[in-house]
Amino acid sequence: MTSKGMGLGMRTGGNTTSPLLLPRPRSLLLHGRRTRTARTVETHAGLFGMTGIREKTAFPKREMVPMGPFMSSPMGFGTWAWGNKLLWGYTEDDDEELQKVFNLMVSNGINLFDTADSYGTGQLNGRSEMLLGKFVKEYPGSTRVRNQIHIATKLAAYPWRLTPSQWVGACKNSLKRIGAEKISMAQLHWSTARYAPLQERLMWDGLVAIYEEGLVDAVGLSNYGPKQLQRIHSHLSRRGVPIASVQIQYSLLSRGKLQEEAKAACDDLNIAMIAYSPLALGMLTGRHAPDDASTYPSLPNPRSLLFRQIVPEAGPLFQVMREIGENRNKTMSQVAINWCMCKGTIPIPGARNLNQAQSNLGALGWRLSDGECRELEKASDMIPKGMTQNIFQTR
Repeated sequence: MTSKGMGLGMRTGGNTTSPLLLPRPRSLLLHGRRTRTARTVETHAGLFGMTGIREKTAFPKREMVPMGPFMSSPMGFGTWAWGNKLLWGYTEDDDEELQKVFNLMVSNGINLFDTADSYGTGQLNGRSEMLLGKFVKEYPGSTRVRNQIHIATKLAAYPWRLTPSQWVGACKNSLKRIGAEKISMAQLHWSTARYAPLQERLMWDGLVAIYEEGLVDAVGLSNYGPKQLQRIHSHLSRRGVPIASVQIQYSLLSRGKLQEEAKAACDDLNIAMIAYSPLALGMLTGRHAPDDASTYPSLPNPRSLLFRQIVPEAGPLFQVMREIGENRNKTMSQVAINWCMCKGTIPIPGARNLNQAQSNLGALGWRLSDGECRELEKASDMIPKGMTQNIFQTR
């Protein structure tokens, strides 16, 4: 496959898939030397606030997860907070730190980055896509690693997006913000089946048009339950368009019949399941005490009410998470993320600073035992109120 600029792709089964097609970054002429366990890449001193970046070897093949035409790292990265002032207090002063977060994740083998055209509040709408594209182009590591980055964006089901051409236009606008000619995956952000069923079928045809236009290598879904997944799968299969992934809110505070049935449906259809909000908006990080409301987000942050409803009753779960973490020298966050991976999903936690990013990486390279998973789930079942499901989540 060729492009007007640099073709960034990887070889899969004799075909070349292109995670990202970007213009050639003229300023990045990088030369590296290989060591036994990592690669150190020399960059222009001070260009990215660092003099070099150390890239770890890729995850073992057995740990990589098939996702349509490409292989995903066992954990991805969610960029919901990038550009979001309301929930996450984003300011443009954060961008330098976010670039470092991105570099750290990529250099440690994370290759799946989830974003959306609606991420970013107010005038910052689309900011997440723009930052992600910028960070990819300015990544100071090797071309080999940059070529393996997969961007998956979600397209909002706005009421004015009806015809296939409007959906193609929406995807092209996302590509323009990202600064790419093609990305790995476009996803429907949510289903309209519950409130606008006529638009729902039109959206499916829009996804087909995006795929046939060659703007993406794969398509995916978000907030689709097992029944609606079966319906769209049948429709897209007849058009020759495979579904690579479905993402759903999934964590130790968001688990139940819906999640179990969605995972079973994904397994039956050979579709990867992505777990968004694996840390339950931060409730599972260990930074918020059940008996101390002063540790919760404060109003007017919308997360404040949820914390006050759920965290005071979550003590038994937090205690089990803490005990397992102490036995393994892991944090509660790492236990929560690892549990998602043990359940066969790809969690996509976010991070707003290097400390959070480094903590998330600590969830990799080990695995909870079946017994530990059962202990966690038993404690989770004791909580009277779990996470509120996304209002757009279908059955």
